[in-house]
Amino acid sequence: MPDGSTPFGTDRIEHGRILKDHRTVVVGAGIGGLVTALQLACAGVQVTVVERAATPGGKMRRVEAGGASIDSGPTVFTMRWVFEQIFAGAGASLDQRLKLSPLPVLARHAWRDGSRLDLFADHERSVDAIGDFAGAAEAKRFRAFCAQARDVYDALEGPYIRSSRPSLVGMGSSLGIRGVKELVKLGPFTSLASNLARQFADPRLRQLFGRYATYCGSSPWSAPATLLLVAQVEMDGVWSVDGGMHALARAIATLAAERGATFRYGTAVDEIIVRGGRACGVVLAGGDRIEADSVVFNGDAHALASGCLGDAAAGSVDRVPHAARSLSAVTWSMHARTAGFPLDNHNVFFDDDYASEFTDIFGAGRLPSKPTVYICAQDRAGGVAAGTAPAPAAGSRERLLCLVNAPASGDTRPLEPSEIDACEHRMQALLSHCGLELEIDPANTVRTSPHDFERLFPATGGSLYGRATQGWMALFKRSASTSRLPGLYLAGGSVHPGPGVPMAAMSGQLAAATLLGHLGSTSRSARVVISGGMSTRSVTTVATA
Repeated sequence: MPDGSTPFGTDRIEHGRILKDHRTVVVGAGIGGLVTALQLACAGVQVTVVERAATPGGKMRRVEAGGASIDSGPTVFTMRWVFEQIFAGAGASLDQRLKLSPLPVLARHAWRDGSRLDLFADHERSVDAIGDFAGAAEAKRFRAFCAQARDVYDALEGPYIRSSRPSLVGMGSSLGIRGVKELVKLGPFTSLASNLARQFADPRLRQLFGRYATYCGSSPWSAPATLLLVAQVEMDGVWSVDGGMHALARAIATLAAERGATFRYGTAVDEIIVRGGRACGVVLAGGDRIEADSVVFNGDAHALASGCLGDAAAGSVDRVPHAARSLSAVTWSMHARTAGFPLDNHNVFFDDDYASEFTDIFGAGRLPSKPTVYICAQDRAGGVAAGTAPAPAAGSRERLLCLVNAPASGDTRPLEPSEIDACEHRMQALLSHCGLELEIDPANTVRTSPHDFERLFPATGGSLYGRATQGWMALFKRSASTSRLPGLYLAGGSVHPGPGVPMAAMSGQLAAATLLGHLGSTSRSARVVISGGMSTRSVTTVATA
């Protein structure tokens, strides 16, 4: 051409016009929706985020109790590299937007018999601690366990975690015969509990590492052994966030607004508009309409299937059977006094019959008679730079989130107050056996049940993790970033790659990448794989881990 332009250059200009003219509504300002909005806004798309709550964050919510603001959703910040890439991709720096501090103690664990074990960011300290706790043979087994967890992550990161539509065939193609054999050797077709029974002789260590199944809302006895990858994620580093996890949501929302996204808080969506066989906007609770060229739903996918956003969109995803629901919880957000046990930032208290917890919840549909208790002591992270977690001044209150797993039956059989009271007494009895005296003052405590979570997240029964990861094929049953309805995309912890703040953030990346890919292609079947991974961790992450 005389002016030196090329057809490719012309296509780029036209594609830019398409992006600039494209209007997207993101329903829900959870972490997945926020990341989608940020990346679409950076690409030039007109983005409107509609959120019925007054603030961003979704499940990363804050609760006021006893005059204190308490993080009452996800509390563990891992996979820092995911957020470094998200902020860098938007021309910003994670460290300039958030103050993060590495936690030297990943978690403190205690048992009814009085035994205690810390796991550390420093791998060798963990090896030594396990040796002191359970003997040299178990320390050696822990090294082998860590190597296996790393192998599982390395095998699944590209073909599963970062792929928009993972499939058994696609994974087999990506891994090759040798890779598939290696993955089979690692035990994906056995349960996590069975794998751990081969790994460790000490039942307390099986209990500790079996807990990683609950990160996906599942039982160690039904979750596949591939969930060992969660162990690698945590051992790669845990950070505290100044201002709490909710500060992460605010930082991403602020950056998205700076890049052009519009936010409408306190605004509920009643219906997804479907016209001409595709999603083309939303109807708000007051009857107003927002017309759009595409819609991203950042909520539990089952809410769509249940018709919560209109019958026309109900067939866009599969329903989740009640039996496939993941765990719910009873939580206590409190400003309370403690004594005795030296709490760290993250603490787990185990009873003496771990299997019964999941038999009660998934089998009998009731609160566990021997619950595991998680406590996030949110004022214990201030001393992490010095490697300590100082206790508050004697007699003063501290911010705590206590959590006990529960059945996701908030819509079918709400728990009676007497049942929750009995669970609270069992929780306090276990904590007392472990050396922790915890004052629960109703005036300074907000209790949240599965029924409350159902109200917050409709059509879930209070399930907090979407579909439970039951059996190895569950890896492929979560909804992908695309739906059956053209123009409707999905993000959030209920869709691939799964629950947890970094995974939900990656779902937002996948939704944005898939939508943008469709705008530049005539095919809706193009496979998307987002970049990055633990193999490309930042210098900060490597140095900290």
